[in-house]
Amino acid sequence: MTEQKEEIPKFTPAELGALAHLYRGEVYRSTTWRTRLDNTTNWAVVTTGIAFSITFSGVNSSPLPLVLVGLLVIVFLLFEARRYRYFNVWRARARHIETELYAPMLLGDDYERNGDWHKILANDYVNPKHHISLLRATGRRLRRSYAWLLAIQAIAYYGKLAIHPAPMTTIAELFERASIGPIAGEFVIFLHAMFHVTWVTVAIGTLYHDKVSRLQRRYKGVGMG
Repeated sequence: MTEQKEEIPKFTPAELGALAHLYRGEVYRSTTWRTRLDNTTNWAVVTTGIAFSITFSGVNSSPLPLVLVGLLVIVFLLFEARRYRYFNVWRARARHIETELYAPMLLGDDYERNGDWHKILANDYVNPKHHISLLRATGRRLRRSYAWLLAIQAIAYYGKLAIHPAPMTTIAELFERASIGPIAGEFVIFLHAMFHVTWVTVAIGTLYHDKVSRLQRRYKGVGMG
């Protein structure tokens, strides 16, 4: 005789009600942390705007504020990436409930305890942890918001060097205008180029990692992120 698989009890109305309240709580927490993400983005936008105002206030104004604001934007990016890791926990839980419970319910499919979705969710509550690394969070925020800020900063910086105090005619003038005190312009340009190459590499590399992770996450202890 073949052994019959033990039937798992179905969700009771009380349990479904508890899941509904749980979902509302996760949505509230994700919304709260989403607002905190907007705050750091706003700080980055405002400081970039201030640097633009200072740099382009006159033909003899230094381009140094644009260099410094690039570093400041990266600091805000790291702050936001750290916040995003927390936001991603609540967002992933809410999304998991939507796709595994509410979506099948609306489609008229079996939304009960078939499959492992409830075990994945329960394990995430029993053993809470971040679903993504700080590097992946940084890459996501780069692709979403900060890549545009950094690209505009780079265009503005080289635009400033090209037109002020007079239109540039030779590459030697670019290096001369880029120099910062005793630091040679060639070295400054090299560091600036490496700075932007680095964030582009992080953005593209973490995008590939995210795509691979999406294919594998349902088979891990925490199938969300």
